[in-house]
Amino acid sequence: MAEEYREALLKKDVYYENCPGCKVDQLKELKRGFPFRELISIWIVVLCTALPISTLFPFLYFMIRDFGVAEREEDIGYYAGYVGSSFMIGRALTSVFWGIVADRYGRKPVIIIGTIAVVIFNTLFGLSVNFWMAIITRFLLGSLNGLLGPIKAYAVEIFRAEYQALGLSTVSTAWGIGLIIGPALGGFLAQPAEKYPNLFSKESIFGRFPYFLPCLCISLFALVVTIATCWLPETLHMHHENKTSSDDSCDALEAATGASKGDETRTDYEARKPASNESLLKNWPLMSSIIVYCIFSLHDMAYTEIFSLWAESSRKLGGLSYTTEDVGEVLAISGFGLLVFQLLLYPYVERILGPVPVARFSAIMAILLLSCYPFIALLSGLGLSIMINCASVMKNVFSVSIITGLFILQNNAVDQSQRGAANGISMTAMSLFKAVGPAGGGALLSWAQKRQNAAFLPGDQIVFFVLNVVELIGLLMTFKPFLSQKTKNGTA
Repeated sequence: MAEEYREALLKKDVYYENCPGCKVDQLKELKRGFPFRELISIWIVVLCTALPISTLFPFLYFMIRDFGVAEREEDIGYYAGYVGSSFMIGRALTSVFWGIVADRYGRKPVIIIGTIAVVIFNTLFGLSVNFWMAIITRFLLGSLNGLLGPIKAYAVEIFRAEYQALGLSTVSTAWGIGLIIGPALGGFLAQPAEKYPNLFSKESIFGRFPYFLPCLCISLFALVVTIATCWLPETLHMHHENKTSSDDSCDALEAATGASKGDETRTDYEARKPASNESLLKNWPLMSSIIVYCIFSLHDMAYTEIFSLWAESSRKLGGLSYTTEDVGEVLAISGFGLLVFQLLLYPYVERILGPVPVARFSAIMAILLLSCYPFIALLSGLGLSIMINCASVMKNVFSVSIITGLFILQNNAVDQSQRGAANGISMTAMSLFKAVGPAGGGALLSWAQKRQNAAFLPGDQIVFFVLNVVELIGLLMTFKPFLSQKTKNGTA
């Protein structure tokens, strides 16, 4: 059996002595335990970039009101949509560029630049004194924070084959948690001089800039993450140095593994193959999964924008009359529920059913759930609190389950040499759709609140109906012949 294992090692391509990707591959052969360190590293990096995206949603309604640009209460959602969209527009314009940089110079430099961007521009956003300063700082934050695409490629490359699905699940989980914890932080920490007068005076910087504290906390976290990422290993293969035969490291590998069973060890040796000449735009398994991903991303971003604005709107406009703290509490509970599901249940469900069936089931359940939201708004007191928390947890679980499955399909559709660019295309397209989400969602809610007495789907009913239409389109696109999956034997 030891001979068979040795032969398997010898069949693999050579390792290059000074190639960081080859060093990671060798390390993966040597390391057999559960990859806790890698999971935590990816978790904090993704969390760092996800937090500032949605932190503003609980207090954006009040920030726009304080800027004084909206003439009527019903117009606040309209202006809020533009601030929410500016980040995604910036990211859409630069995602392919950052993907190309990640494929040429490595994943690590792009990750570090992205976290530095959070430190600088998220801080400046918290200090915004007018509508246009908020727009510009959010745009620059999106333009320079291009790490989500490269980190998905990194999550595939840093793990052994049997943990790659868990790695991508970690990306989507941290992303989903960030999109929930971010608003929770924004809800609890915004306007601290009003909420916690014993700690923050109105004459302090947090009294003069009531939305600075949540942004500052996230920026400090991003600073710590930036320092920590300096020790991340690079996974990109750079074969411009002397090569070392895999025979040289065979003994070390056998010693570490015991060469007992040949194991299911599957190094990403295909990453050391010559770069594929296939055009990414002609790769239908990739492009179809990106298109479906964009539809669901549009829905999720519109929902995120609408939920906070709807919850904070007055009862007479069909809202819940929640405060920023109430919204933060709901989203914090949702984040905890999502964390439990993704870590304990999703990997097993995905392994049994596969990513596409899980995504389809989640989409169907999300449509049914959103249909109940207008009726939840009719409740009050404890009943409202219980129902809105349960609905929020389930909605976010369904959304992240869909996105995780599509992450898996996208990364399986390309080789390592193209993953950065592929994820860059994905981020560009997704960012364009997500830019439409907040602007469209804010405008839709603003329009809906002006038609409380309409004969067809009055008030917020039309809002959740439109969200369900978008979700249904995404669901239908997960079926053949539109969605195509790439298997080991080819396209299926």
